[in-house]
Amino acid sequence: MKMNKKWWVFLSAALMALFLAACSYGGEEEAEGEAAASEEAVSGGKVSIPIVADPTFNPWHPSAYAESNVINRVIFDGLTKPGKDLVPAPDLAESWETSEDGLTWTFQLRDDVTWHDGEPFTSEDVVFTFNDITLNEELGANSASYFGQVESVEADGDYTVMFNLSSPVAALPAYLSFNTEIIPEHIFQGEDPWDLTSFNKENPVGTGPFKLKSYTSGQSVVLERNDEYFGDAANLDEVEYKILPDANTHVAQLLSGELSIFALDDTSAVERIESADGVDVDGRDTNRFFWLIVNQQEERFQDVKVRQAMEYALDRQNIIDTVLQGYGTIADAGITPALSEYYTDDVKQYPFDPEEAKKLLAEAGWEDTNGDGFVDKDGENFEIIFDIGIQGDLEAIAQLVQQYLIDVGLDVQLNTMDWNTMIDKVVIQRDYAMTLNWWRYPPDPDLKAYMHSDFAEQGNNIPAYQNEEMDKLLDAGAETSDVEERKEIYTEAQKLMAEELPYMFLWYPQEVQVKRSDIDGVPELAFGDTLHYIQEWYMAE
Repeated sequence: MKMNKKWWVFLSAALMALFLAACSYGGEEEAEGEAAASEEAVSGGKVSIPIVADPTFNPWHPSAYAESNVINRVIFDGLTKPGKDLVPAPDLAESWETSEDGLTWTFQLRDDVTWHDGEPFTSEDVVFTFNDITLNEELGANSASYFGQVESVEADGDYTVMFNLSSPVAALPAYLSFNTEIIPEHIFQGEDPWDLTSFNKENPVGTGPFKLKSYTSGQSVVLERNDEYFGDAANLDEVEYKILPDANTHVAQLLSGELSIFALDDTSAVERIESADGVDVDGRDTNRFFWLIVNQQEERFQDVKVRQAMEYALDRQNIIDTVLQGYGTIADAGITPALSEYYTDDVKQYPFDPEEAKKLLAEAGWEDTNGDGFVDKDGENFEIIFDIGIQGDLEAIAQLVQQYLIDVGLDVQLNTMDWNTMIDKVVIQRDYAMTLNWWRYPPDPDLKAYMHSDFAEQGNNIPAYQNEEMDKLLDAGAETSDVEERKEIYTEAQKLMAEELPYMFLWYPQEVQVKRSDIDGVPELAFGDTLHYIQEWYMAE
């Protein structure tokens, strides 16, 4: 397969065992910290990165997704961050440990951190971020689904915090490394965290290696080096984020030298980029799966035969071979092959089979009774509005999906919109029938945030899937730190995912990372993870 030529290397079992040991008991040995810049590193220069829409400078804001994460990881810091070996590494926390019963995690914080406005960072900022923002169910904070078992966070002095849990969460240090950065209490106290425009859209204050220099809506965000950063000062002078919705523009500006580095969303251009001078192309493994979802709050989508029919209707391999240029493998459940310790392909699979799709639709009561080419029930066609946000190759993929579903009798109408409008409509308002997108998650098989009934109304369970058996499996997997027990639990969970299809799983993509050859110091990680080490990047002489 073409994919095999693109450096698809799975994480080893030994790495995952190491990860779980550190994640579960994070104990007393600290994970590897930041690497010092190499002797060749030089100070100065600027890199430019594309984003598709105006960002929100608040990692917890319900509208802060892909376009915001790549900036917030640079402005703000979390308690932990992804290590270069994917084991959670220290960031604002220097070390952590858990109690014998797994119900209390204690984090020791750095005592040399200041916010960009000069105020000191303390445990009160962590307590505020979690108690007042994350755990406030009325707010519906982004990523709050990760912390459903956290009852409270309390300070023990200025530089120690304790997370009190209702049940053990083996993956807590991993979750704290993933889009869960700390925000300043002294600015947000007493304010509505979502309406504080002066921060969220104008002047964010973080602790990270870069701080805001300028922001022009619809054009760019420019960050400058934070000389008061607690770690080694960044080599680069500036990081510019250019707001460019069109993926073709990303490619053109990369080739012209106007853009520096990013994860390529539209892989149709990869061969042209590979043949260009001064540009490097690398495949990176990620914990990510693409999905098609239907709103299971609608009765017609609660019938699993309908969801299975839709899966059979899709020629996923053709999309991988054509649109993705081979950078992916078919997905049948949510745990990716990169998590080799837990992944299994011994699950129900859905080869491209339009006739089986039509058969299942008929068994669910949907047949073409009037010969118009569309299946119907009680005189109504099976009509679906298919909402898509414009980003990368999503629209091209959606057009193929639309045609495959029309071919088996579903009346699918594509509704494209800008990215931020899609986030508001689909993710926040839950006002949709069908959509297509992806999830990227920390290197742990705990998928409660995406499939558990607790998060069906508000959280990352956007399809609103609810199943008591799945809940029990996800709860059990989250609570145990024993690798062998977790293997058994998540094998059963994957089998249930493949049968039930909370998501119509599409593929596990391999990220295509592109960068100008004159940029060095970028660790061999997925692009989103490299941003946690942006202070190490430099322009080669």
